[in-house]
Amino acid sequence: MSTDRLPLRERKKLRTRDDLIGTALELFTTRGFADTTLDELCDAVGVSKRTFFRTFGSKEEVALAPSEDLWAAFLAELRVLDPGDRTVVDLLRAALLTALGEMTGADWAHRVLLGRRLAAETPSVDAYGLYFCERTSRTALEILHTRLQLDDPADPRVRLAMDMLVSAFHLAQEAWAEQPGTPTKEDFAGHLNRMFDLLPESFTLTAPARR
Repeated sequence: MSTDRLPLRERKKLRTRDDLIGTALELFTTRGFADTTLDELCDAVGVSKRTFFRTFGSKEEVALAPSEDLWAAFLAELRVLDPGDRTVVDLLRAALLTALGEMTGADWAHRVLLGRRLAAETPSVDAYGLYFCERTSRTALEILHTRLQLDDPADPRVRLAMDMLVSAFHLAQEAWAEQPGTPTKEDFAGHLNRMFDLLPESFTLTAPARR
């Protein structure tokens, strides 16, 4: 549903959330994550700390919110996407690429890049990202086991499929972030597809030992 069709109160919440994300990433990038206090962030946006904590649980969470939005959309797609006769990996791939296409904010790609840089230089942001990744993976596995007729609830192949998705995502994100200029979400999709296409080759890759 378009945001302009939401009730006024919900639209205000979304605007406040967007303002917090944009301002937080700007302050964290220019002044440093540790040197930006929560009071300063709230003052810059013009909201109370109570409002902040209604929206986010921590500074780390707001720093990675653009990436979290992608994975939230991925889980939503995974709940409704028709599996058809696709492999589990292809189902996960389709859900992630569809979710990426739904990231419509003009600054979304730029914000993801800023969050990624913060995670690379800030241990607490990186740790939160790892925690979020594991939590998301577990939720995705629960969805797969709920929707698909998988005989063994402990079948390791399902977890391996999810881990391959996460690995392909991280490699694609690295290549995307290293592009010159300002990489777009379409560029991101291109790198994702390339990594997914390379997955089968990774299982048959051989190379002679160095002499």
